[in-house]
Amino acid sequence: MADQPQGEKVKKVRGQQHPFAGMAWFGGWLFSIGFLHLGFWKGVLALPLWPYFLGVHFSALAR
Repeated sequence: MADQPQGEKVKKVRGQQHPFAGMAWFGGWLFSIGFLHLGFWKGVLALPLWPYFLGVHFSALAR
């Protein structure tokens, strides 16, 4: 650490992983497939779009 002035402390930055968020997303995706009775290809499409499918379903119920 030649660039550092003498006596200055170094702060180390640590990245944190939050596996709960990924597990919650995966659980929501599985819930959507089962709850909405989606077929295989709609289930695959629901990987990135599962909130959309839930919104379409519940907006139809609200009418």
